[in-house]
Amino acid sequence: MLSISNACKKFGEMRVLQNISITIEKEHIVGLAGSSGSGKSTLLRCIQQLDRFDHGEIKCSGATGFMFQDFQLFPHMNVLENLVYAPNIITSKGADNKSNTNKTLNLKQALNLLKQLGISDKENHYPFQLSGGQKQRVALARSLMMKPDLLLCDEPTSGLDVATIEDVVLLLRSVQAAGVTMIIASHDLDFLSQIAERIIVLKYGQIVADIDTAQTPDTVHYLKKFY
Repeated sequence: MLSISNACKKFGEMRVLQNISITIEKEHIVGLAGSSGSGKSTLLRCIQQLDRFDHGEIKCSGATGFMFQDFQLFPHMNVLENLVYAPNIITSKGADNKSNTNKTLNLKQALNLLKQLGISDKENHYPFQLSGGQKQRVALARSLMMKPDLLLCDEPTSGLDVATIEDVVLLLRSVQAAGVTMIIASHDLDFLSQIAERIIVLKYGQIVADIDTAQTPDTVHYLKKFY
């Protein structure tokens, strides 16, 4: 699904990623842990090709989707419009006789995702009318609208309460069951230990641990020693 070999990234003189080599199999959920500045977000952005590695090789099969930590919702569109905007552009490029049908399907998918995330009552709200947690859920729903093969999530539970985090875990599990591979960067070690089958720890841009959560007793306690 994804293979990265000896990848490096610098910003000016600062080495952000150093000799990163990772192989991720299809339909797995992999967590990225590490303190602020460890390189988690940069690694995700390079996989999505929002940034590029300076050295190394990356191979990825399938389409990727990205959930931004800072949401990046369109401020002039309501929640529903944010979700269907990109899928409808793609739909419009298809056959004319299927365009309206596909747009209807996009709308149904969007409404279903909003219901699953507990924000179906916010479909006509604009971003400025939403709390941080609500924006986070809209951002997650928007990334899932593109039906990616590989979903990259940067801090998907930031600002969410415990009950909503549990909902996100259930939703991501269902996404995985549908055949989607995920890489999730998060400071929330409890969340990562619940959702990820494997957790890669970054420190100063290097991989310092790569663990199987099922084989690691008290995963959270084990991870904390790298902070």
